[in-house]
Amino acid sequence: MSQIALPLESGDNLPSRIVVGAGNRSAVDALARPQDWPFRTAVLLGPPRSGKSLLARWFEAEGRGEAIDGAQDWDETELFHRWNRAQEGGRPLLLVADDAEWDIALPDLRSRLGGSLQLAIAPPDDAMVAELIAAHAEQRRLVLADGAASYLVPRLTRSYAAIERVVAEIDRISLERKAPATMSIWRDALDAVEGPEQARLL
Repeated sequence: MSQIALPLESGDNLPSRIVVGAGNRSAVDALARPQDWPFRTAVLLGPPRSGKSLLARWFEAEGRGEAIDGAQDWDETELFHRWNRAQEGGRPLLLVADDAEWDIALPDLRSRLGGSLQLAIAPPDDAMVAELIAAHAEQRRLVLADGAASYLVPRLTRSYAAIERVVAEIDRISLERKAPATMSIWRDALDAVEGPEQARLL
């Protein structure tokens, strides 16, 4: 497991580091080598809260090219112009969009992006889930008692959004009760996010 420290102030409640694991390592490796991209363009897709925006910020901050986050919400003609500009100027273009939300209507753009490098963020494995729990807790300055990962990892669905939500819920309950984040709070947070059956598994 490795991490990327963001070389800028993250702001907007975003983590200051990117956890690199089984779910995103191939995408990270490709983003580090934009000179290898066909047509100097890559499309990065991934589920909500999977770190796509952080990767886009890192890509731009490292000076590797232009990144357009939330590309599915952009005017398609403008995106087509940006694709052309990447070919003419030689500056790589990264387009970031949510899974299953980008249905490209403009035929010229659809064909151009179809020939570009396609990157996807996959669900995290157990090791990455544990690292993400630690990263979200660190962001919130939340101290988790020993054994948190061992308890939470087998019970969490492999969803980046669910991992973030359960850490936020642990933090909320801990502050509300003015109590350390120990197993009873982990269980109640899982109950709220995943449902009581999942919280009591294993």
